[in-house]
Amino acid sequence: MDRKTYTAELAGLRELRTGITAAEKAVAAAQKELDKLTAQRARRVAGLAGYEGAQAAAVAKASGLSVGDVVRIAPLLDPTPAAVRTAKTDDQAAAAPTPVTEAPEAAPAAEPAVAVAPALTRPAPVLEQQAPAVEAPAEVEDQAAPAAAPVVPAAPVAPVAVGPRELPTLPEGPAGARFEAVTTGLVSKRPNFTQQARSTVFLDVATGVLAVRDRVVRLDLGARTPGEILDAVLATAPGTERVYITAGAPWHDGAERYSTLKDAVAAWLNTPSERWTTAVGSGRDKLAGHFVHQRQPVGRYAPASAPDGGSTEIRSMGEWFDPDGADVTTCRQAFTLLWQALRRHWDDAVLMGSPSQTGRDLWSRTIPTTGKWAGGYPVLSEELRGLLHATGGQGRTELILPPRVPEQLPALVEYDRTFAYAKHLWKSPVGTPRRITAAAFAAMSEQEQVKALMSCSHWNIKVTVPQGWQHVGLLPAPVTGDRAWVYPSEPGTTFTTWAGGAEVHLALSNHLMPWKVEILGGLLFEDGKPLDEWGKRLKAAWADLTNLSRVHGDERQRTAAYLASRAVRSVLLFGLGGFAQRPRLVSGTTPVGESLPAGVEILGQDGEVVTWQRQAGFSRDPYAHPEWAAYVWSGARAALLDMKHRQGKEVIGHAGALHAKPGTVVYFGTDGIALTERQPWPYRGEVGDYLLKGHLTGPVEHPTSQEQYLKLRGLGRAELAAAETGTDQ
Repeated sequence: MDRKTYTAELAGLRELRTGITAAEKAVAAAQKELDKLTAQRARRVAGLAGYEGAQAAAVAKASGLSVGDVVRIAPLLDPTPAAVRTAKTDDQAAAAPTPVTEAPEAAPAAEPAVAVAPALTRPAPVLEQQAPAVEAPAEVEDQAAPAAAPVVPAAPVAPVAVGPRELPTLPEGPAGARFEAVTTGLVSKRPNFTQQARSTVFLDVATGVLAVRDRVVRLDLGARTPGEILDAVLATAPGTERVYITAGAPWHDGAERYSTLKDAVAAWLNTPSERWTTAVGSGRDKLAGHFVHQRQPVGRYAPASAPDGGSTEIRSMGEWFDPDGADVTTCRQAFTLLWQALRRHWDDAVLMGSPSQTGRDLWSRTIPTTGKWAGGYPVLSEELRGLLHATGGQGRTELILPPRVPEQLPALVEYDRTFAYAKHLWKSPVGTPRRITAAAFAAMSEQEQVKALMSCSHWNIKVTVPQGWQHVGLLPAPVTGDRAWVYPSEPGTTFTTWAGGAEVHLALSNHLMPWKVEILGGLLFEDGKPLDEWGKRLKAAWADLTNLSRVHGDERQRTAAYLASRAVRSVLLFGLGGFAQRPRLVSGTTPVGESLPAGVEILGQDGEVVTWQRQAGFSRDPYAHPEWAAYVWSGARAALLDMKHRQGKEVIGHAGALHAKPGTVVYFGTDGIALTERQPWPYRGEVGDYLLKGHLTGPVEHPTSQEQYLKLRGLGRAELAAAETGTDQ
């Protein structure tokens, strides 16, 4: 080849390079457009699953997909009869090989009597590597990154004890059948009646100011006992059925005379009165109407002359929101705005005594009247509800202590998730769960395992924190005492626990390092939307009130709208907690000298009666759905660690503790995080977003208790507010 030919070939290569570059750009643009259209198709397929009459075959034909592809995107459209799916799973489990493992050198601690998942046909070293990326279903929101590390038996390591509390497991044989059953004749049904509103007034006990209808009156409350408060209120507003105390907390009067605040509250509720008596029910124990709580008690009273002629409640405004200095007129206006906002989404909305009662009543009015669940949602068996009660923790509360964080904090920065739980209501478990054994899980393909974890599920697992882990704990471990749950993070720590699919998937697929997880067993529910409509309406009411609190021209109305938006949050938060239906805590009174019922805890005593409480087990509550509360709580705990920010279908950012530097997370508080430095997390004012709530400039001594942290949090909020308004505090 001569120089002339060489030069010509170079020129030809340049032309080819230009053409190839242009073609690559065209292919990339076409691929991007294809991905966009494919994602749109997946979202539409998933959306069609919300129609009760949707059929996988029709959707497949319209979308150009196979029936199998449609079912993978929208499991609700699976046309396979449940009995056939169950039989197939049982056949796979029966055919699964028995794993052969070497005995550990040291005798391990006792393990639950369930099969251990066998090793999958993948090289063991994969456990120590970053898990490969796997595309997630389009409808999945706010869970861990979809990549999943293989689920295999952990190496023979003696478990490190994190507490003596043992969690229940799923029993074998006939006893286990009750854990895959519902309660006969107990169904959540749509009510066929309208709630009746109760005559309500608002009272500032500190000043004696009463807001009743459109007027304000100052009362003489005497010694502020329940009887004197009721006498004064009813003399001014006859027919009052509910009194909300907005300020003054009379139940704390004389608290220094009692050993506990609860004793003081019980004594105040039971203050003797000639004209008033405790409103009682007609139950076996003639239960007292009072609810003893340190800060939000409920007193129920009836006229002594006519105890069956109706009752009046005394309640705390703090059940709904913290008045934070707002006067009674503003509190009353907040209730009016709350009712108006809810009324726009429920024609028959009524504000009941507590946000929990209100939330449950509003939800019951969203139960579908057509489709599969038109007859209502079945209530799980008492055994299964007890299991979920014991193994499904609530919000994560954890103070992380040195040396995992510095003794001297460079700053204390608080982030709070806006209306957090509302973000996790779009999907919930419904129907009777299917038990998944370790062998059945091991027999699944990796794709089927990922699908199971991303579905509504609850898993009994053995967890090992990987070597080299330097961040916060990911999964809850049971301990005794008030904390109930801790989050181990020390490398090599092994523990057995229960967790929701969102948390288990996060542990396997987080972007830092996959954890080792053994599936010991689990419960797999059908994916449904029992809370979706309820959540959408509450979110809309919250958005209306939040917007009003920002734009209204009158300061009092802005404050009232803000308080009303906080009340909507309480309706959702406590309404969701009401589904958990913990074992009943019954309180009552017995005259001094008479025998107390068996198994009671004495709360207080005066010269007339002994006030007590006791556990009364689970009631036949038609609205008991702990599976919903447990699933939402699990999703919210996972989002504290890793949450996606989306703009349409595109992920535009991440937030959560795992996206902060190791050693910077100081505190988890249900739906918020405190760190030592600010984070670049976007805030758009949408539900679930992380809002900068406080910033305390350091150096700050690390708090040694939750009480100390809360004091520092208050200082940080005040400092940030001063910085935002440009004023000095």
